Amino acid sequence: MTEPGKILALWAVPRSTSTAFEWMMRMRGDMTCFHEPFGEVWYQGESPDWPRLQADSVRTPGLTYESAWANVREAARSGPVFIKDFPHYLDTLWSDSFFDRFTHSFLIRDPAKTVTSMYKHWPDFHMKETGFVEQRALFDHLTAQHGRPPPVIDSDDLLENPPGVVAAWCEAVGIDFIPEAMRWTPGERQEVSWWDGGSFHENLRNSCGFEPRLRTLIDLATAPRRVREFSEFLRPHYEHLFAHRIQVS
Repeated sequence: MTEPGKILALWAVPRSTSTAFEWMMRMRGDMTCFHEPFGEVWYQGESPDWPRLQADSVRTPGLTYESAWANVREAARSGPVFIKDFPHYLDTLWSDSFFDRFTHSFLIRDPAKTVTSMYKHWPDFHMKETGFVEQRALFDHLTAQHGRPPPVIDSDDLLENPPGVVAAWCEAVGIDFIPEAMRWTPGERQEVSWWDGGSFHENLRNSCGFEPRLRTLIDLATAPRRVREFSEFLRPHYEHLFAHRIQVS
């Protein structure tokens, strides 16, 4: 349950419907929402940790993990805060004193789907950018620390039954379920766009809310070798969290 003063976090992996989920949280209107503040530092902060960093990669003077964390904490002093981010951006901040500031939850996705989608945007993406290993490490750390697993939702479950899964997640983290927040008007999404102008969010820009969607499968038999190998390596980490996911009939 969300405690007063705690920051509500959704720790996801890339290409997992996480930004649409964040947009729904923005539609609620009762929280200050942050879009991957630590990810922005990791990719294009003052001293980025991005493993594919080039000499001409974007760098933002003054943007550090400390400044990003200070902005989140400052907002939390004024009211409820929601943050969506990825655990592989947290190496510099990793500590119990940091994690104690959050009410934690997780969003997972079949690695075949995440990796296939990443490959379309970045054929040379690095394993570190997938985030599955770090997501599992954080999940296990919090489970051991608190003696129970934090709430987990699966992207396929979410897309198959949006109101049911969102309502169950809201109950698990201790906030009200607001069905109206699941609908919105198509349009620009500048609030969630910092990487290359937001090309990763085209589906969100064209969407009008969470609509039930039939579950699909990815056939890796004809996938590029890189996609197959990454998907097979990451699958045990996904299945580890999948065993604890919220299930809604």
